[in-house]
Amino acid sequence: MNKFTLGAVAGALTCTFALEAAATEWNVSVWGKRRAFTEHVEKLAELVAEKTNGEFTMNVSYGGLSKNRENLDGISIGAFEMAQFCAGYHPDKNRVITVLELPFLGVENLEQEVAVSNAVYAHPAAIEEMAQWNAKLLMTSPMPQYNLVGTGDPRDTLAKFDGMRVRATGGIGEAFELVGAVPTSVTSAEAYQAMESGVVDTVAFAQHAHLSFGTINQADWWTANLNPGTVNCPVVVNIDAYESLSDAEREALDSSVPEAIDHYLANYGELLKRWDTVLEEKGVEKVMYSDETIADFREKAAGPIRDAWIADMEGQGLPGQELYDLAEKALADAKASGS
Repeated sequence: MNKFTLGAVAGALTCTFALEAAATEWNVSVWGKRRAFTEHVEKLAELVAEKTNGEFTMNVSYGGLSKNRENLDGISIGAFEMAQFCAGYHPDKNRVITVLELPFLGVENLEQEVAVSNAVYAHPAAIEEMAQWNAKLLMTSPMPQYNLVGTGDPRDTLAKFDGMRVRATGGIGEAFELVGAVPTSVTSAEAYQAMESGVVDTVAFAQHAHLSFGTINQADWWTANLNPGTVNCPVVVNIDAYESLSDAEREALDSSVPEAIDHYLANYGELLKRWDTVLEEKGVEKVMYSDETIADFREKAAGPIRDAWIADMEGQGLPGQELYDLAEKALADAKASGS
């Protein structure tokens, strides 16, 4: 082989290595299995790869990188570049966004949940708190109002909640506690076993989670309209990884978020349409509460928990009242716009 051939080979190898080095690969930590709750993450990965011609890819791992309660810690040390977590898993680490988990906020649909979450995520206090974990809030994982599945006779009045052992986190757990229930915060993956073994009588989840984690298969009844609140579960990215992206990669990522959320909403909407059929197939009774019962629950839980949350945040130097007012305004604006 002459020196010109050698030079050409060396040049080709250099180009190949340069192209390989230019490719960006992110690891994404979620948990459970692929389901409605993770569809926006999957769609985001698909869109980013398409927009960058495969030069920016994401490997979505379901539990292989971290436990769900440790995802924010993993982001903070750069163990992976993107992750999903739920505020109620560690409220001391993400105090600001727990405003979104207050019970009876009045959110009526997923579009409104997105609007309120986006408003809070953009608040300087939320940005600053997440930055302490080297995390940037990228998008929410909107979920409908949580409701219970339970075993035994239906808990169809507030009085029957007394002593009820319920898997519920965050503000929802606090709300049930105020009407005599006993909340426990076992992880979503542990909920089925907790229900099967009798550790809990009921589990509060959104519909997709009752399906994905099998709690619907243990259920005798379902609270169709209790709607005490929901859990807020953001997707975050490691700030260092985000800032190290090229301008084109960052644009591909940021511009894909709205489309990923739209895909999530459409997919979840199809699940909700099928929900009554699922209940019927599994022989699960629908429990409907009277307006008076729901109003009584709201009166006992909403005001006291909200006031305590605001006082707690203000006592820690966070703008609790401002954040609550922001959530209320964002919700009102979303309803006014027809969302």
